[in-house]
Parts: sequence; structure tokens; C-alpha cells
Amino acid sequence: MAGGFGLLHAGTLPGRIEQSFLTRIEALPEQTRLLLLIAAAEPVGDPALVWRAAGRLGVTPATALAGGTDGLLSFDVRVTFRHALVRSAVYRSAREGDRRAVHLALAEVTDPEVDPDRRAWHLASAAAAPDESVAAELERSAHRAQARGGLAAAAAFLQRSVTLTVDNSRRAERAVAAADASLRAGDLTAARTFVDIVDRYAQSEFLRARAHLVRSHITFAAGFNNEAPPMLLTAAQRLEPFDMNLARETYLLAWGAAGLVAADGESLMAVSQAMRALPPPDGTPRPIDLVLAGYALLVTDGRAAAIPTLQRAMTALADYSAQDLLKWGWVASGVSCAIWDDQVMCETYIRAADVVRAAGALTELPIYLASLGIATSWTGDFAAAAAIVAEADAVATATGIPIAQHTKLLLTAMQGKEVEASELIAATIEWAGADGQLMGVTSANWAAAVLYNGLSRHEQAMAAAQASTQIAELWVSVWVLPEIVEAATRVGDEKVARGALERLADAAEPCDTDWAQGILARCRALLSDGAPADRLYREAIERLGRTRLRPEHARAHLLYGEWLRRERQRVDARAHLRTAYEMFVSIGMEAFAERARRELLATGETVRKRTVEAPSSDELTPQEKQIALLVRTGLSNPEVGARLFLSPRTVEWHLRKVFAKLSITSRRELRDALPRGEYEPTPEQEPKG
Repeated sequence: MAGGFGLLHAGTLPGRIEQSFLTRIEALPEQTRLLLLIAAAEPVGDPALVWRAAGRLGVTPATALAGGTDGLLSFDVRVTFRHALVRSAVYRSAREGDRRAVHLALAEVTDPEVDPDRRAWHLASAAAAPDESVAAELERSAHRAQARGGLAAAAAFLQRSVTLTVDNSRRAERAVAAADASLRAGDLTAARTFVDIVDRYAQSEFLRARAHLVRSHITFAAGFNNEAPPMLLTAAQRLEPFDMNLARETYLLAWGAAGLVAADGESLMAVSQAMRALPPPDGTPRPIDLVLAGYALLVTDGRAAAIPTLQRAMTALADYSAQDLLKWGWVASGVSCAIWDDQVMCETYIRAADVVRAAGALTELPIYLASLGIATSWTGDFAAAAAIVAEADAVATATGIPIAQHTKLLLTAMQGKEVEASELIAATIEWAGADGQLMGVTSANWAAAVLYNGLSRHEQAMAAAQASTQIAELWVSVWVLPEIVEAATRVGDEKVARGALERLADAAEPCDTDWAQGILARCRALLSDGAPADRLYREAIERLGRTRLRPEHARAHLLYGEWLRRERQRVDARAHLRTAYEMFVSIGMEAFAERARRELLATGETVRKRTVEAPSSDELTPQEKQIALLVRTGLSNPEVGARLFLSPRTVEWHLRKVFAKLSITSRRELRDALPRGEYEPTPEQEPKG
């Protein structure tokens, strides 16, 4: 992800596989080994560049390739190693002086106008001692990399720049930038190392405040616990005298951290009150100004007071830049949920995830993926949601940053996979609660409520849903309210049902969207009788049918059909129950489908139970399933590899195994070979061409 910068660590001993390659490398002639080292130090793979650098070191094709390279290196349109570990074995086993000489030669043959960043990197790698001119070049390269969204490359440039800097003041300035870039790229260990350097050498309060900000970010990313919000609030207050724009961004991040941690309402209220106390912005309010004002009102004055400002913020956010999105977009993206706009919610999360993924912002990517995964599950696109789960797992493995599996929790619950969902829910409640990630506990209980309502175990659903509302959190604690209303009415606890409906009305009534009003109508219908109930059910079906939330639409048909059956209107009941059943089966919601089937049977209609059949007796492994899902949505092998942190060659190897197990020969055939329901893509996700 860093474009070849900073990926080879010469101080690390070769591993077992590398050692096997090293034995073959050591048997090659000296000039051949030097040619391999040049190719290893220059990952661009440009044959002309490699040979120009080789010429400067006295290496000629006739001599270096006289006896071949034992198949370890090949020259074609690009210079390629047989395996990535060959490259690392060559580089790490070389003498330090040889590595510096090779990098210097490569710097000398790299055009400073065409590729200044790679030239600066080679000069830095060739430096035997601190060099301010090279450090400054690296700093400029980092700025260019960040402008392109290359956080990993920027971090590599800045880290190397710090090591080449002698002046303590400049060293601290560069170290805080290196710490921030490393943090965003997902390297928390490096971020801590460089922020410690800032603490040692900072000569101004502003620099120390910036270091405190980075350290607060690290604390948040490392555990999503309740230590981070007050740290971020303090950082924002310390930054106000020096940089009000940065302070405002930090207040927003503190608010987001407090909302995501959801431990109690104190931190969220403290941050919101501090945001209310900020001086008004100069000129026309920017998107961030509107988000700050709206979120502050949401906590201090309630949703009715906040909605008009948040609606203005949502309109303004349509034009906010990728750079702003990378800095505070994960917090602002929640505005679409606050105003109950499902269309904007899906579009916002898709765009945000694309930008963050392209930039390599691995620390924040899991948060974006969690939001996108929940939104995608809500649309009933379980294939895409499963692919998001796979990507989130890969990112978590790569960074070692723990985060609750929000998408997988909701997805398995909606699918009605009782054993898998129950185990995941219990495990999440245990570890997330112990780790202070109470948002994870909230999501797990929400998932449990959905699962148990689908299974018609409404007492368990009500208990789980009520547990989700006991934590100071602004999104899931509202989304779970319809589960309480449904479960409570089914067990005959009207007091609990009406209490949940009142809270839901407070949150949804100010928003005139089909999502808000459709859910509200469905819940009001559950607590109504006669003609009013009939009218409300019809309104819910009509409104939710205009949203992208297919599962919610199907549940409206189910509840209406159940009500009609109890009203002895069997013919009408069958129509809605049949619609619900067909929708649940096509989406892959097995528990709700079975609930609809039982209701149909109770009307006297014969219904054959439909199940999803496996494609073959050979089960796909979890990784094969992940790759198949991503390929089916139209991604290329390199794109799949980028999502799952695999090489394109590894993806191709797994894909061949998938084809063999499914008895198919092409990517196109994946459309029909994978089982329906769980793997069903939406039409816009079908591969084109």
C-alpha cells in the first residue's frame, strides 16, 4: 500500500522460506547477486531503470545474466521476482554498504522531475548519516503523497525524514506529522514511537497540543474505550488558542468517540456543551460547522431541535472534500441516520468507504466498513454485506486493532442463523463489555432482538432490545425501538411497547422521510385496532416500499398479514403473508421466512418449505467464500487482493479452487453457481459485460 516505500526491513532476519531462497541466491555469481539487489531495491520493475543503475555499478547484462538467475528474476515488460519473499531475502541479506550503493545509483538514474518522490526515497536509503537536504525532500514527498491520499507512503517518507533530521525543533515537527500519518495508516506502534519523540523535543505549546491530539487518537484506535473522549476534548481545548479549525475538527472527533464508546452520557454531554460554547464561524457556515451545531443540539436540546440544522448539514456534506472526509468524515456520516434518509445513508457510506479504502486509512476503515455493512444489511443485500465482513476481518487482522463485528452480528441475526448468531452475540457481549467497547454490546443486543423476533421468541427479543437502550448511544438505541414494540406487543406488555413507541416518535416524527414515517406507522399499527390499524399497516407498506430497506418492507407485510389473520380476513392475510414469505426467501432471511410460512399454514394454505441448497458436496472454505463473493460483484483479482491483503496471484490460486469445487470455468458462471439467498447480489452489483 506504500507503493514500495518502507516495506523492506533490513534489520529483520530472513524467515524459513526466505532462507531457502537465500541458499539459491548465494550460489549465484557476484554480478548476478548485485543485479538482484538492484531489482529488489527498486520495486517499480522498470527494466530500463534497473539496467541504468546496474551500469553505474559496473554490472552488464552479458555478465550478470550469463548463467541465468536460477529462475528467481525475469526481465520482460517489467522486472519481476518469482516470489515476493525472494525480493525480501535478497535485500535483507545484503551488506549495508551494498544496499546504500545500490540506492545511490538508483537515485542518480531516477528523473527528479518525473519521479521526485522515488528519487528522494533512494537518496534517504543511501544516506549513512543525518542529512537535512534529504530529510526536507522526504517531507515534500510526504505532502505530495498525502495530497494523493497515499497515507502509507506518506508515513514511510515522514518516518525516514525524522531519522535524517538533526535539528531538534524540526525533528519534533516532522515527528508529529509522522506519528499522525502512521496512525492513520494503521501502524499504532510507529505512531507511539514518533509521538514520544515529539514529547522529548517539542519547543512550543502548540506542538505539544498536537502531540496530545495524536496520542488521544491512538488511545481511541487501540481500544475504542472510554479513556479517549475526555482526552480528545482536552486536546480540542488546548488547540483553540493556536488553530481554531483544527480545534473544531477535534471537537467533532471527541463527540464521535464519545458516541461510539457509549459508556455513559457524561462524556457526550460534556463534549456537546463545549461545542455549543464555541464562537460562531466567520462567514457562511461550512459543512463541519453545521455538523458540530447539529450534533451539539442533538444531545443538549433533543432531536426536534437538532433536525433542521442536521438537514442543512446533510445538504452541505454533499460537497465536502475527500481530505475532510479522511479527517472527520466517519463522524459526519452519521447525519444521514439522524435524519432517517436511507438513500443518502447508503450513498454516503459507499462513497466514504471508497475514499478511505483508496487512501489506505486503515485505522478508520473498520468504522466506515461497520457503518456501510449495517446499511447494506438493511437493504437486504446479504452478498455485499458478507463481502464487507470479509474485508473488515482482513483489515482487523492486518492492523491488530480490535473492533466489534457490527455487520456480522446484524447479518447473521437477519439471516436467522441461530447457532452462529447466538455464539457471536454471546462472545461479543463478553469481550466488548470487558474491553469497554459498549457500542459492541449495544450492537450485539440489537442483533439478538432481531434474531429472536424472527424466531418468534419475543420475550427474549424484548429483553435483549431493552438492554440496548440502557447505554447512552444515539443510533442503535433508536433503531432497536421497533424491535421492542413488536416483541412487547406479542408478549402482551403494552406499557413497555408504548414507552418504546413514544421514544421512537420523538426520534422519527420530526423527519418527513419514508423510512422514518414508515417505521413509525408500522409500530403504531401494532398498538392500534380496527380501521386505524388497517390504515397504519397500509401506510407502512406503502412508505417502506419506496425505501431501499427491503427487509423492513417485508416485515411490514408480515405484521399486516399476521394482524389480518387474527382479524379472520384469511384471503387478504394470505396475500400479504405470501408476499412476505417470498421476499424473506429471496433476501435470505430464513427465520422470518419460516415465521411467515407458519402463518400461511395457519390460514389453511399449503406451503412447501424452500431451502437454500449447497452448490456442491465440496464446501468452500471461508477465504474461498470471501473471494467468490467479491469476484461475483465484479471486482478484478488485484481489487480483491487489495480488499483482503492478498497478492493477485494468491487470489487467482484460490479462485481456481472455487471453480473446481463449483464445477464452473468462468467468473460469469459464479452468478448461478453460488447458492441464492445468502449470496444474492443486487442487479447493480452484477458483473458487467
